[in-house]
Amino acid sequence: MSPLSPLPPLPPLSPAAVVTALRSAGCVFAEDEAELILATARDPEELATMVDRRVAGLPLEHVVGWAEFSGLRVTVEPGVFVPRRRTEFLVEQALAEAPEAAVVVDLCCGSGAVGAALAAALGRAELHAADIDPAAVRCARGNIAPYGGHVHEGDLFAALPGDLRGRVGILAANVPYVPTGDVGLLPAEAREHEPLVALDGGPDGLDVLRRVAAAAPDWLAPGGCLLVETSAHQSPAAVEAFARAGLTTRLAVSEELYAHVVIGVHTGHGPTPVPAPAR
Repeated sequence: MSPLSPLPPLPPLSPAAVVTALRSAGCVFAEDEAELILATARDPEELATMVDRRVAGLPLEHVVGWAEFSGLRVTVEPGVFVPRRRTEFLVEQALAEAPEAAVVVDLCCGSGAVGAALAAALGRAELHAADIDPAAVRCARGNIAPYGGHVHEGDLFAALPGDLRGRVGILAANVPYVPTGDVGLLPAEAREHEPLVALDGGPDGLDVLRRVAAAAPDWLAPGGCLLVETSAHQSPAAVEAFARAGLTTRLAVSEELYAHVVIGVHTGHGPTPVPAPAR
């Protein structure tokens, strides 16, 4: 063969070979992941590249370029936080609490998955999303564009238009809540491929949550609700932070998804007693 002759195309990897490669790399759901990768790859070269990237430890969602979330296919670009299935519980709770919300804000939006899911369910809501990470802002713009949403770059509420004050019906904030000392214990997929700003919540994991809770009443409409995901052991302190901000507060728990969502409703009154978790 002449040195200038094109290389022959790669032979396609068989489904069995893809499964074997993924299983050898430690992928617990190798068969399901192989099916997804095989369905996404457009040619043998792309298939080989995708398998190599997954074997190297990239999150599956970064490999295929999307994640399923609340029935939607959400684009997830490299370096952007991957929406978790447990966060679908936050969406469910928001819709149950404010099924006719006119204004929705997705704070710490990442890919914009939460905002997109809420807008898709509500139909005609005015949607705003914000994140401090430029990569997340770029990704979210594509995901919420079909709903006429607006994405803003900046630190929490400082990113939002001032005319949203007192108008927000649903304020969903999927804040970082991993304690700083525990970030190194996260799976390599998250630790190495997702932005630290989307994971690290400070010494006890609640720094950002407290900031959001304290400022939320200024932005919520009467009867509007703030929803934040947290962990089981952090939930008492998270509930306390909501109540201290004057929000009528409850904790919702999904044992199936291992999800804990703190819900605070703006009533204009002071701190309220903390009820038992809703199951």
